[in-house]
Amino acid sequence: MNKSIYILFFLILFISCKKQQEVKIEEINTNKNSKIEYAKGFDITYHEGYKVITLKNAWPGAEKVFKYALVEEGILLDSPEQYDAIVTIPIKNIVVTSTTHIPSLEMLEVNQTLIGFPNLDYISSKKTRERINKGLIKELGKNEAINTEALIELSPDAVIGFAVDGNNKTFNTIKKTGIPVLYNGDWTETTPLGKAEWIKFFAAFYNKEALANKLFLEIKTAYLNAKELALKAKSIPTVISGAMFKDVWYLPQGKSWAAQFIADANGNYLWSESEGAGSHSLNLESVLEKGEHAQIWIGPSYYTTMTQLKVAHSVYEQFDAFKNDQVYSFSNKIGETGGLLYFELAPNRPDIVLKDMIKILHPALLPNHNLYFFDQLK
Repeated sequence: MNKSIYILFFLILFISCKKQQEVKIEEINTNKNSKIEYAKGFDITYHEGYKVITLKNAWPGAEKVFKYALVEEGILLDSPEQYDAIVTIPIKNIVVTSTTHIPSLEMLEVNQTLIGFPNLDYISSKKTRERINKGLIKELGKNEAINTEALIELSPDAVIGFAVDGNNKTFNTIKKTGIPVLYNGDWTETTPLGKAEWIKFFAAFYNKEALANKLFLEIKTAYLNAKELALKAKSIPTVISGAMFKDVWYLPQGKSWAAQFIADANGNYLWSESEGAGSHSLNLESVLEKGEHAQIWIGPSYYTTMTQLKVAHSVYEQFDAFKNDQVYSFSNKIGETGGLLYFELAPNRPDIVLKDMIKILHPALLPNHNLYFFDQLK
């Protein structure tokens, strides 16, 4: 991947004590059905012998609604032509295409069914890397140009893909071979719990809804408890984010996933009132004018040390957060082949991300929490 594109990818993608009154944990739903609470991109309906996943936002601005039928063995559908894909469940093997899919498989204890993935080097998980090193997961090339011959040879029960638009020729070629291809839109969600709830999407393929419900309830409860704890902070520090790429400073918009974490951690993100759930493209002067005296700087692109920031652009030294060594990044936590842990696991574990944020903004509230995804730049 071209270095400039790789750097831009980093910039835009970021732009991913006990409480006195605990958030009450409702009784765990142990039946076979999943109810979607926070995710906006999909629903699941249950019928006799089959279930239907309705995908409503496969990519930003998608107009097409996809319907996927997950059918128990031996069940015949009345009108199969109305579905964009039909999969016999529970599936025995799978190909996924985003590192954000890996944690769901591991948490559901079905990671042994993963047999292929494009760009294996991006995977950070030690558990999955062990299977890669044993030759149990096949390299399938690049996401934009999957090795279709290798994939067809694997003959997975399902391929879970993602797309920035509906013009993926590779997926169309795979479909023609009879291998079901299903889109996953977890990356289009704008709320932390919305992203995390996509574990229920994967659970449906394995009849693991009861486990997914239990896991998500634990994550949701931990997240809401942490959010409540943050409200006890005696001050609300100001926060900036992002960094420059060439002559443009990219930072999260006010309704983005990253901005939501700062808000829930009781921080004052200086661009919180801005519209949009993606990233801003701003000139340096406007960022300096607004953010020069911000107390905390979270997510300065791909930079991993203060020296790198200083060398990249002398203007960074003008920010109070830089002067006071209050710059925090997720770029130091990488897997053995260079994949970023944050991009892989953070969408599934927003509770840990939020605790990191609270530790950064209000360290006294979580004295025993060690930063998991983030590091203070040295």
